[in-house]
Amino acid sequence: MRAETLVDTDDNLAWWKNRPGYKPCILLLGLAIMLFMAFSPAPSTLMTLVLEKAPPGYKLSTGCQTIMDTVNKRLHPKAYDRYQKAVVNNKPVPLDVKETLVSPEKAAQLAKVMVGILIVAALFWGTEAISIGATDIMVAVLMYLFCILPPDDIAKAYLKDAVFFIFGILAVAVGVSKTGLDKRIGLILLSRIKSTKAFCFIFFPTLSVCAGFLSEHALVALLIPVLMGIYKATCKAHGVEQDRALAILLLLGLTFAGNIGGPGSPAAGGRNAVMMGYFADMGAPISFAQWMVRGLPFVPVMSLILGIYMYLVLKPKFIVPDMNPSEIVKREVSLLPKFGGQEAIMAFILVAMILAWIILGEHYGLGGPTLVAVFGMMLARIVVWEDIQQEVAFDVVGLYAAACAMGAGLKFTGGALWLAKGFVALMPEFMTQGAGLPLGVAIMTGTLTNFMSDGATVSALGPVVLPMATLTGVHVWKVGLACAFSSSFAHCLVVGTPNNAICFGMGKDPETGERMLSVFDFVKYGVPFWVLCMGVLYLWTLVGYWSFISWPGIG
Repeated sequence: MRAETLVDTDDNLAWWKNRPGYKPCILLLGLAIMLFMAFSPAPSTLMTLVLEKAPPGYKLSTGCQTIMDTVNKRLHPKAYDRYQKAVVNNKPVPLDVKETLVSPEKAAQLAKVMVGILIVAALFWGTEAISIGATDIMVAVLMYLFCILPPDDIAKAYLKDAVFFIFGILAVAVGVSKTGLDKRIGLILLSRIKSTKAFCFIFFPTLSVCAGFLSEHALVALLIPVLMGIYKATCKAHGVEQDRALAILLLLGLTFAGNIGGPGSPAAGGRNAVMMGYFADMGAPISFAQWMVRGLPFVPVMSLILGIYMYLVLKPKFIVPDMNPSEIVKREVSLLPKFGGQEAIMAFILVAMILAWIILGEHYGLGGPTLVAVFGMMLARIVVWEDIQQEVAFDVVGLYAAACAMGAGLKFTGGALWLAKGFVALMPEFMTQGAGLPLGVAIMTGTLTNFMSDGATVSALGPVVLPMATLTGVHVWKVGLACAFSSSFAHCLVVGTPNNAICFGMGKDPETGERMLSVFDFVKYGVPFWVLCMGVLYLWTLVGYWSFISWPGIG
């Protein structure tokens, strides 16, 4: 009887136990935050903002003078038209119109609630208190419940070009992997690397540039078994049982090189697609080529700095004298089937898609060409719909859709502008103008991205930091790109990016199964490299070649 009582008690308390995708304490914290934001009085600064005439950083609807006017015109168009006619004709405003229109207090509350949705979504994405997909849906549910936007507008906000782009690029990655094209690309990258020095100064830059256009997660996952084979063969060739310094250079160098490919192009990751969507919402769309001009030069320079850093810090600690990856890799390449068939078709589709992004992206967006590529894969029978259903992470697609919706809600209610004003007020003066603002945004983003996914970081911070540009007179692209670029600097923690987790999980001795990396290795080598990334971003990019690039006016 006593045992049965204990079992019953455990079952009754099962709902309170943390497990993957379910953390009740965090859920209760989110509920408390949401209740506080929904029912506490709006701060005076927000009340002042919604009534301010033509506030800098907010795009008013035609004929409107304040944020409150814009909110009323969109949420209650008929009542607002009757209100406008009564004002123009010097007639009293009908009582039913007064009762329908949003008051200053209600307009401020909408903005505050939208900020609450942002905080809770970022909290749940970062901690996985519930699954990513559930959080994606939660954003829509809360926006509907609190009437943040008209229902049709919420649905439209979830279906931006950026959402089609991220879905398409994930589907294309399935085709690249299924045909073996990713393995061929990865092995070719290593085929001419004959020393540690070549690995650091040739392989790292090459991999980083490739990671700007291909899935860095796929490249890292593909290459780790190859690198572990190189590691074991090198140790055996020199009569060494284990060489941790060599293993750390191979594994951390690989994941760091994959991370810093992020700024190279919009195709590097969903966080870039989200930022492109935010730019479009701000009336400052950026094309694929315009992004590359501003981002690609950062990648090889940063990867060379990575090579110098890893070589100087770890090469002196090697037990083996050197390594020669090319001998081992050439044997792997010889086992690959002859290039042709579906692999060749996939290569053609991939190249055509990238060219379409560059040439047609300004007029057709990124989502259109990417969906064409997906359709082409299906016509060629490279993938079938069942492959996409099984392999594409639709919860991640939903994350970017929810991010677009939050961005639209924060922009419309004035919540983003209110947050931006608060952050600008807290920043040191040198970080509120010129290159200082993008640097401040980069430090903030680069710190947060080590604790939550890069996509969630940009999703949460994008609507907050972009209005800062308008408030301080800095070009919106500079602030947004600094945010997107630094979201790739998740070098310090295993949980910072899938690359790190893949590297930590797969980086095992091929014979003994011993894990070659510790959690502290990421902190020990990742934190100094994070500082180097920030320094290069500021000196080489923000005050370097960006000074010689034209920045178009915003329409």
